[in-house]
Amino acid sequence: MMQEINSSQQAIDLEDKFGAHNYQPLPVVLSRGEGVYLWDVEGKKYFDFLSAYSAVNQGHCHPRIKDALIEQAGTLTLTSRAFYNDVLGPYEKYITEYFGFDKVLPMNTGVEAVETAIKIARKWGYEEKGVPENEGIIIVAENNFHGRTTTVISFSDDENARRNFGPFTAGFISIPYNDLNALQKAFEKNPHVVAFLVEPIQGEAGVITPDEDYIRKASLICKTHNALLLADEIQTGIARTGSLLAVCGNCNCEGHCEKQDTYTRPDILILGKALSGGFLPVSAVLADDAVMNVIQPGQHGSTYGGNPLGVKVAMTALEVVRDEKMAQNARKLGKIFRERMQLLVERSPLVSTVRGKGLLNAIVINDRPDSATAWEICISLKENGLLAKPTHGNIIRFAPPLVMTEEELHSCCDIIEKTILNFK
Repeated sequence: MMQEINSSQQAIDLEDKFGAHNYQPLPVVLSRGEGVYLWDVEGKKYFDFLSAYSAVNQGHCHPRIKDALIEQAGTLTLTSRAFYNDVLGPYEKYITEYFGFDKVLPMNTGVEAVETAIKIARKWGYEEKGVPENEGIIIVAENNFHGRTTTVISFSDDENARRNFGPFTAGFISIPYNDLNALQKAFEKNPHVVAFLVEPIQGEAGVITPDEDYIRKASLICKTHNALLLADEIQTGIARTGSLLAVCGNCNCEGHCEKQDTYTRPDILILGKALSGGFLPVSAVLADDAVMNVIQPGQHGSTYGGNPLGVKVAMTALEVVRDEKMAQNARKLGKIFRERMQLLVERSPLVSTVRGKGLLNAIVINDRPDSATAWEICISLKENGLLAKPTHGNIIRFAPPLVMTEEELHSCCDIIEKTILNFK
C-alpha cells in the first residue's frame, strides 16, 4: 500500500532516502495539474513555466486526451508487436500524413527515438550509400542534448553526464553549432559521413537559436554529400516554437508545408515529449521509404513501442494541437513574452539577454555559469507562484503550456518582473 503524503517535506525526505539522486529538483512537491496550473501538496497554486520540458504542450490533464486514455485503457493496452492490433495501423497512417512522411517507427522515450534514428542512418549508409561496414560517421553539434544513454553521452560535451560512464561509442564527430563552414569541412575530411544529427534549437543548452537559414543550408550540404539530415524535434516540435516543427522556420501554416520557402524537410524526423500530451512515454521516428525500408523484421523493436494505449493517446494529442491552433498561439504569445522580457533587460542589470522562438524562451542571468544566482531566482519565482528551472548555470528557460492565454501570460510576466526587480 502506498504511503500517504501529508507534507512536502515528507515527500522530499522519501525521495532522498529511497530514490537515486540523479536529479536536483526545486523544493516543491506537486500533486495536481490542470491546464497551465500546478498545485503542491499544501494546495498552493503555481503557473507552470517548464511544461515538463515541453512534454505537456497541450496543458496538464487535457480532458480530450484523458478521455482517449481512459477509453483505450479499458479496451486494450498492450499486445507487443508479436501481433497486429487495430489501433497501430490507423495511427501510422495518421502521423505520417500529419507530418508528411512515408513511414513511422514507433518507440517510447525520446532518447530511444534518437538511438533508433542513429541505427537507421548507419544502416542506410552501409546499404544505400555504400560506406564500408562499421565506418559510418555521424556529425553532431557541440552543446547538444539528445538524452543520456551510453551511445548518446558518447558524443556529448557535458562532462557531468560523461564522467565515469565510459568506454564510449565511437563514430561521431562534434562541430560547433550554427557553423556551416565547420559542417562543410567535416564532410570534406570524412567521406564516410552518413548523417548530421542536430536540434533546430538547442533547448537544454539554453535555448540557443541559430541563424534563420542554418537548418536549410545544413540540409543542402547534407544533400551535396549524400548524407541524411536527422532533426531532433523532441523538445522543439509539436507547435512549441510557433509552427508545427521548428524546421518550418517562419512558416505560418497549421502544419508542415513544403511550399513554404522556410520549411526544411529532414530525412529523419525525431519526435517525443508532447507527442502524448504528457500522459505516457510515446516517441516516433519518421522517414520516407528510401530510408526507412533498410529496417527489416527482427532488426529493431520495443515491447511497448506502438502499443495501443500510447498510439491512441498520441493521435488525440496531435488532434488537440491542430484543433486548438496551438502553434498560432505559441507564435503570438512568444512575441509578446520576448517584448516584455526585453523591457526587463533594459530595466535590470541582472538580466543580460532574452532569446527564443514561439513559447520556447530563455533569459540569461548576468552572473557566472557556476554561480547560484539563477537557481535562487527560480526559488524566488516559486515563492511568487511561478515554476521554472535553470539550465547551464546562469540561464532560466521559460516554456509554458501552449494553452496559455494572453492574460495569463501577462500575469506570468508580471511575476517574473517583480521577482527580478526585487531580487537581492
